[in-house]
Amino acid sequence: MKWFGGRVTVEDSVASSRKVTGRDLRKDYFREMTRLTFGLLRQRGSALTLGPLEIIRFGPPKTAKTAVELPIESGLAVGAPGGHLRIAAAKGRITASVEGYRPRLPLPVYMLIQLPIHHTVLRLYLLRQRGRLPTPGVPAPPTRRAAAAAIDAGVCVAAALVAGKGRRLPTLVAIAAGYHIACWSTSGRTIGGALTKQRVVAGDGSRVSVGQAVIRLLALPFAVVRMRALHDEIAGTEVVAE
Repeated sequence: MKWFGGRVTVEDSVASSRKVTGRDLRKDYFREMTRLTFGLLRQRGSALTLGPLEIIRFGPPKTAKTAVELPIESGLAVGAPGGHLRIAAAKGRITASVEGYRPRLPLPVYMLIQLPIHHTVLRLYLLRQRGRLPTPGVPAPPTRRAAAAAIDAGVCVAAALVAGKGRRLPTLVAIAAGYHIACWSTSGRTIGGALTKQRVVAGDGSRVSVGQAVIRLLALPFAVVRMRALHDEIAGTEVVAE
């Protein structure tokens, strides 16, 4: 992130060999924002809204062959008009950049709250544009994933028994959350993953972001219920063998 004169420049990108047009990027942006926020954000004309509140309004889009540029005009998240959101597919990458945007929030609050959400949502949007194929490696087999999960559960339970004392369940939840988020967003390997030779990566093979790790963990119960890797689909991640 760059900050100059009260205006922000932020960029996110993923590797992709998929060919997409500027028209596709423009159309899919609003649709995916609704999907990624589970319907909290909706399109109304050229704006994204949260219920009756207009969060951000864009001007007329400038669409090129493999890119689209959306001028930023107004909204609850906008301190002053100016700047733009540009999404482009070129040189084996899909990139989303916000340039010259003035947030309404003060810089420390913006960096603490809005910026992490911005990075997470845009990264997931870009990974969805990329698609799940080709996979970033050889997918780890279900038996190996189950073995890693069992080892990690044992590690977390043992740590909670030692540290929890009279509050073992809350301690277990906190340890399990911190352990998995930290491991996935740094090396991609938990202790179980290292022992069974597998790791978690983003859909393009890059390191999993903290936001992706949080979403993957929150979506894990849905994967258990559905008996498939739904948490990886939601978080834009993949477990690959090493």
